Amino acid sequence: MATRYKGSFAFKTDIGRVRVSNEDQAAVATNPYGEVLLVVCDGMGGQNKGDYASKMAIDSILEAFASKRSMPLFLTKRWLTKALKTANALVFEEAERNPVYKDMGTTCVAVLIQGNKMLVSNIGDSRAYRYNGRELSRLTEDQTVVDYLYRTGKISKEEMNTREDRHVLTNALGVYPSCSTDLKIMPYLGEAILLCSDGLYNNVPENEIRAALSTDERADEKVTNLIAEANSNGGSDNIGIAYWETIKHD
Repeated sequence: MATRYKGSFAFKTDIGRVRVSNEDQAAVATNPYGEVLLVVCDGMGGQNKGDYASKMAIDSILEAFASKRSMPLFLTKRWLTKALKTANALVFEEAERNPVYKDMGTTCVAVLIQGNKMLVSNIGDSRAYRYNGRELSRLTEDQTVVDYLYRTGKISKEEMNTREDRHVLTNALGVYPSCSTDLKIMPYLGEAILLCSDGLYNNVPENEIRAALSTDERADEKVTNLIAEANSNGGSDNIGIAYWETIKHD
């Protein structure tokens, strides 16, 4: 029998302590086939743009998941690619049609757990992490100018945090008629999965994120505590978190 994982989850966004609007969206959903979908979107384009873009994108992806059938992994990969492209088209076409939403877009990180595999998709600089009870490991690479320069050896790791263009994205959903997504298939063995916007990881170091996930608190308490920590460290941006932890059932 295929492995299925049951567990608990939580998702939450917060405006932070600096922004005037909340452009982050987060969600976790399950279906009758034992699959789990986590999504975080961080909107861009300013008030009334970024929040609308992120909501359009996440609503479109969740609607597609609600009607998803059971299918082999290779078809699920096609399904997720199509769901992201559909969301991209919706955001782009609305921005083209309505001048109020011109230039809006959003990041989008998604993880779909199917049995003992997971699909990890990333557009932009929101992140996915895996926590196995000991180590916190990052599953995605930020699609930013500074990340590209660092990976290609043009700048040092220290320079990444001081450059003025450190928040400039090289990829986003809804900005162009079509989007490219970094989509990987990875093994899944019941680890905890955390998705977050940059409002979390820019304000809470990864060792402190790991410490928060290592407690015996409920999933919703862990998410609430991480948001509180981000705000106590400055709350420089909106914070979006989607979190899943499992109990294994075969």
